Amino acid sequence: KQVKTRPRIAVALRLDVVLPLVDSSQRAVIQKFGQYSHTAGPGFNFILWPCYSSALVSVKVRQIDVRTETKTKDNVTLRVTTAVQYSVDPERVDEYFFKLNDPERQISAHVEDSVRSFLPTLDLDHAFESKEKMADSIKDSVSKSMSAYGVLVNKALVVDMQPDASVLAAMNQINAARRQREAAIEKAEAEKIMAVRSAEADAEAKHLSGMGTARMRQAITDGFKGSIESMRQSCGLEPKEVVHMMLVTQYLDVLKEFAASGKATMVVPHGPSAVQDIENQVRNGFMQASLTNQMQ
Repeated sequence: KQVKTRPRIAVALRLDVVLPLVDSSQRAVIQKFGQYSHTAGPGFNFILWPCYSSALVSVKVRQIDVRTETKTKDNVTLRVTTAVQYSVDPERVDEYFFKLNDPERQISAHVEDSVRSFLPTLDLDHAFESKEKMADSIKDSVSKSMSAYGVLVNKALVVDMQPDASVLAAMNQINAARRQREAAIEKAEAEKIMAVRSAEADAEAKHLSGMGTARMRQAITDGFKGSIESMRQSCGLEPKEVVHMMLVTQYLDVLKEFAASGKATMVVPHGPSAVQDIENQVRNGFMQASLTNQMQ
């Protein structure tokens, strides 16, 4: 009786010791036959190949720029550029490595969704004023969405908000018109202040001129009074006679000044009795005034 025997196959498995070097800015994901084993930190790590394999993951802070086109509340199209700075949580490297296929694309999608949810609630002017608020909203939204994958969002920055060229030109024209209006208002206020100051200065000058004229007339009056009193005491003349003589004297002084100036012409009666006639006219004027006062 023949006995059948099965052929024996000998399998030789070669195990090599591998020392992957992990940098301080990296972590190594160690797998055993394709299954997650552990995460190795910086330095040398001993693994048996091919039973174990390793993959390096950077934990440095990285930045991606996301460009989003959306509309504001007043129907103005804006192109928004958002810079997102993120890193991998060193304690959750395995979740990042196994759950995410394209991290930057997924983060960009969340950023665009957040921008398109925030901007349509604001008009154009308020959108520019709310950049910091929008950046905080983007950071909170992306952090909440990506935390399940071991991603830490360190900072979100709205670095640029660019409206359409025609809208930008209109905004510049509005700003220029506003500045011109403010300049015109300031100029009008300055002219008003100057006019008020000029009027105040003119009033003050007239006031001082009036005071000077009043003092001059008071001095003239005091001088006449002193002259009349002096001539009455020294010559025994009555006040009316003294006034008549002073009027004639002043009249002659005026004629002398006219003749000396050479710039004026005055026609006066001339003759032997001219001075007597002037004196009689002045005296008659005073007498008529005195008579009128007595009748009243």
